[in-house]
Amino acid sequence: MNTTTGQPIQKLSFERMPKPWVTFHLESGEQVSAERIDIGKPAPGKFATPVYIWVTPKSNG
Repeated sequence: MNTTTGQPIQKLSFERMPKPWVTFHLESGEQVSAERIDIGKPAPGKFATPVYIWVTPKSNG
């Protein structure tokens, strides 16, 4: 999720829970850092839990 707009940017799959200080490279090549991590509830009958990571663009300065 983009912290500015609140809109989803892209979907990723993780083997383990991402750390709060992690930095990602989006499909567009933009480098972002995790701002907030929210854990949702799995759908009925499912084991996969949705994890929403709010990101902020990293400045190149």
